[in-house]
Amino acid sequence: MESLYHQTNNAVKDIERDFQRLSQLSAQESLDVENGIQVKITQANSNCDRLDVLLFKVPPSQRQSSKLRVDQLKYDLRHLQTSLQTARERRQRRMQEISEREQLLNHRFTANSSQPEETRLQLDYELQHHSQLGNAHRGVDDMIASGSGILESLISQRMTLGGAHKRIQAIGSTLGLSNHTMKLIERRLVEDRRIFIGGVVVTLLVIALIIYFLVL
Repeated sequence: MESLYHQTNNAVKDIERDFQRLSQLSAQESLDVENGIQVKITQANSNCDRLDVLLFKVPPSQRQSSKLRVDQLKYDLRHLQTSLQTARERRQRRMQEISEREQLLNHRFTANSSQPEETRLQLDYELQHHSQLGNAHRGVDDMIASGSGILESLISQRMTLGGAHKRIQAIGSTLGLSNHTMKLIERRLVEDRRIFIGGVVVTLLVIALIIYFLVL
């Protein structure tokens, strides 16, 4: 048992020395050393299993101390196995970083024609949407200009009606028209004024609705 114990203990020390070399090696060299460490750990665990069996052949007075030494070997091997897993993960991350850096350095930006189909469709949609907004703004400007022209026309008609009203009053005074005739004329002028105001309100409402639905 003593010979097997010292052999396993020496294997543990040898594994610890291999771990010290890992930080100084390249990724491929580290992989080879890691594989060698795993083989040594597996062999050492097998030796510990054999030592557990040999413990029953040790004199009872020495069995407890021998068991403590074997348990210490098992603990050291579990710790080394965990360290090996950590070293492997660290090496994999390092290799991934190197690969990503090489891909970034070797990447060549291409023209827009080689962009993915989804990107081209998105750009086409945005350009079309921008063009439609521009057309809508121009249409609103045209409608506003047309509405302004209509308002100016209505104002001109109102001024014309006002002048006609004054001329009619002057003519009526000159010709001596009856009060009934003058009231009919004034009533017609009031109705024309109401029609004018209604036209102004409807025109403003239509322009406001067009601006709301096309711009907002």
